[in-house]
Amino acid sequence: MLSFISWFVPNVPGWLTLDANPLDSLLQGLIGACGVSILRDLLRVHLFLEDQRDESSGKETSRQRTLKAHQRSAKSGLGGMLQFGLLMGLLAVVGSRVASLVVLEFSLRAISAWVAAGPDSKLFLQQLLVQCQFSLGCALSCSLHFLHEGAPQRWLCLLLAGALGWFLARQAARLLHHAVALYELHSSQRYCGVCIILLTAGFSLLPTLRRALVTTFSVAVVASISIINKHFLSATEALRFWTPLTICYTLLVVYMQEEQHRQPTGQAVLNTVVVRLGGLLVLMLTVGRWADVLHILLCFLGEVSCLVPTKDLLDATSSQDEGNRDDSRRRRTLQSPHAR
Repeated sequence: MLSFISWFVPNVPGWLTLDANPLDSLLQGLIGACGVSILRDLLRVHLFLEDQRDESSGKETSRQRTLKAHQRSAKSGLGGMLQFGLLMGLLAVVGSRVASLVVLEFSLRAISAWVAAGPDSKLFLQQLLVQCQFSLGCALSCSLHFLHEGAPQRWLCLLLAGALGWFLARQAARLLHHAVALYELHSSQRYCGVCIILLTAGFSLLPTLRRALVTTFSVAVVASISIINKHFLSATEALRFWTPLTICYTLLVVYMQEEQHRQPTGQAVLNTVVVRLGGLLVLMLTVGRWADVLHILLCFLGEVSCLVPTKDLLDATSSQDEGNRDDSRRRRTLQSPHAR
C-alpha cells in the first residue's frame, strides 16, 4: 500500500515502500490469510469432534461448556470478512525481513516447548496451533517471497496459489459449518458421507495439521535465514546482528516457558505476545532499520487480530489442561491409601 504513495510523492523514503510489487505483496498476504483461516477452521472442527466424543461417553467437561460460544459464532459474517481483510493487509505490508524474524522466533519457541512437553502431548499441540496463526501467515509470506524471487511471471504464480488458497479456505469453512449444524444428526443416521468420514477418520485431523505445520515452518526457516543474510555485506555485519538476536530469542523463550507454566490461560498468551514482540522492537531499535520498527508495530496488530477472535479456543485448551491436572491429582489421592 505504501508503495502506491511513492508513485505520486517521489520523495517518500525507501523504508516506507514494500519489498516487492504491490500486487505481489497483496497476493502473498491473501495466501497467508487463507492459510490462517484454514488452520483455524480445521482446529475448530477437531475440537468439535472431541466434544462430541465426550458427550457420547457421558463426560461433561469444562472445555465443552467453553466451546459452546464458538459453535454459535462459527458462522461467517461481516466481522469475519473484516478480520480476514485486516490480516491480509497486514501480511501484505509487513516486510519479508520482519516476517523472517517472526518465523525464527516462533520456530525456536515451538522446539523448546516441544522438548519440555514431550512429543506425544496432544494438549501442547492444540495450544501451539492456536498460538501460531500469525506466525503461519508470516511463514507462508516469506516462503513465497523466497521461492518466487526472480521469477519472470511471479504475479501469475502467486495468483494461482491465491486462488487455490481461497478455494481451500472456503471448503474448510463449509466443513466447519456443516459439522456444527448437522454432524450430530448425520453421524447417528449414517447417511452423510462427510459426517461418516469425520466419524471414522476425524482422529487423524490433528496429526495431519501437525505434519503440515512442520513442513511449512521447515521451508520457512530456510527461507528466513536466506532472506535475512541477503541484507548483510560482510560476515562481521552478520555476526553483529545474529549475536544479540540469538541472545534475545533465548531469553524470551526461557521467560515465556516459565510464564505459561505459571498461568496457562489465554491472557498469559496475550501477555507473551507483548513481551516477545517488545523484545524484538527493542532489538530492531538497536541493530535494525526504521522499516523493521514499523513492521514490528504492525505485527502487534496482526497477533491481536488472530488471537482475540480465538481466545475461546485458548481458554478451552487451558480448561482442558486444568481438568487433566485435577484428574491426575484425584487419581493420586485415590491411590495413596492403597499404597499405604
